[in-house]
Amino acid sequence: MGWIIVLVVIAAIVFWAVGAYNRLVSLRNKFKNAFAQIDVQLKRRYDLIPNLVETAKAYMKHERETLENVIRARNSAVTANAAAAADPGSMPAIQGLVVAEGALSGALSKLFALAEAYPDLKANQNMMQLTEELTATENKISFSRQAFNDSVMSYNTAVQQFPTNVIAGAFTFTPAELLQATENEEERQAVRVSF
Repeated sequence: MGWIIVLVVIAAIVFWAVGAYNRLVSLRNKFKNAFAQIDVQLKRRYDLIPNLVETAKAYMKHERETLENVIRARNSAVTANAAAAADPGSMPAIQGLVVAEGALSGALSKLFALAEAYPDLKANQNMMQLTEELTATENKISFSRQAFNDSVMSYNTAVQQFPTNVIAGAFTFTPAELLQATENEEERQAVRVSF
């Protein structure tokens, strides 16, 4: 009779451990999927920027440095996004993406501020369409980041709570990094797109 109780207790522990492990895997996959949604929107944003710069280039001939800064910031953000997409739980990769995205937002803000001085550019149909698409994409990125952070928070909570943290530690489930705003006040400003 005693060995039956021991077997039941062992079976209960095994079932609990398997359930906890599977829950952690599920939560990790959810935050990776949430990052994939951000990745889709960021790629859309990155694809719009060269068209935006090409359209602006025809009107803003004297603003070459600003246009080049936007392209440099875009390329840096593409590289940082690729690193983050490869491992969305990596703290250095996510922090690199946050910094690169902040720099890109700052460069775009400067571009749009300068574009205000060019009425023909503001009236250009292609420019208006691109800025509208960029605005819609920025909104989608914002919602996707929120969903990612919610998923990461659920995952991190499970990784850190007892007794699930025992399973997390045994199978190297480490906390993931949240996407946070940059500390640079200029970069924290939302990209203002208005034409």
